[in-house]
Amino acid sequence: MTLQQLRYVIAIVQEGSFNMAARQLFISQPSLSKSMGELEKEMGIVLFRRTSRGALLTEEGVKFLSYARQVVEQADRLENAYKKGPPLKRVFAISSQHYAFVVNAFVALVREYGKEKYEFTLRESRTYDIIEDVRLGRSELGILFLDHFRRDVLLHILKEGDIEFHPLFKTSIHVFLSRRHPLSSRSSLTMEDLAPYPRLTYEQGIHNSLYFSEEPLIQEYSPKNIIVTDRATLFNLLIGLDGYTICSGILSEDLNGTDILSLPLESSEEMTLGYITLKGTALRGMAARYMDHLKSYISHLEGILPAVQPKNEGNSISL
Repeated sequence: MTLQQLRYVIAIVQEGSFNMAARQLFISQPSLSKSMGELEKEMGIVLFRRTSRGALLTEEGVKFLSYARQVVEQADRLENAYKKGPPLKRVFAISSQHYAFVVNAFVALVREYGKEKYEFTLRESRTYDIIEDVRLGRSELGILFLDHFRRDVLLHILKEGDIEFHPLFKTSIHVFLSRRHPLSSRSSLTMEDLAPYPRLTYEQGIHNSLYFSEEPLIQEYSPKNIIVTDRATLFNLLIGLDGYTICSGILSEDLNGTDILSLPLESSEEMTLGYITLKGTALRGMAARYMDHLKSYISHLEGILPAVQPKNEGNSISL
């Protein structure tokens, strides 16, 4: 086993296929496949399954990747400390549901390392894909929420993927709508108030289960529904169609402007926002710095409460 082979494994996961990884590494695909075959034979495991969707890590491959990342990171730090050369390129990837506070922390991280070489990835993605990104090592962190309706189902899915959920904070349910919306002068809203207006939700692809929805109270009936794929479209429709979306209520005027308003929804439900990681994986490097920025940002937000930690389980929820 060589350090170069470990870099190859990481590149294949990042690019999603042997062909794309070979291009990124400036080697031929047969050479890359041969090197991976030799590594698998030496380790006595199968790292990848080739499918129509590209190269997917096996369960053994997921565990191997975690160790490979640690070895490569430490080797890079050692080399950078004692060899003269260009600054070490920082690499970090995160997958998240559509939250402004996630972007704010990402901006802070990029600004911190803006003068160095880096390759950062922020994926605002579907819930199922966020879990898969973390499980397969495409992202070191995933950001999503739990509530009473989906908690047991999602925690079971995370357990099967050997993934832990780490609570960050709790918040009551809110509604985003335009400042020009007919209901914008209200101090709070009910689902009955919202019934005449279109509800906007994020599309979840083929995994379109209510448990994977990005919005709380998705099980509540709405006669008018519009499904979108990105934040910009959702906000445009909030303004253009007097639509609404049910959410955490956390807005960022720096990123979202001042046209959107957040109002409390009369509901006993709460959202627990948190991050997911592979079980037993400690945050290092850029992932640790990102979480520092994220926790710093949310510590200044109004209307949120620290997540209640389960007894005897440290700062994570696992089953």
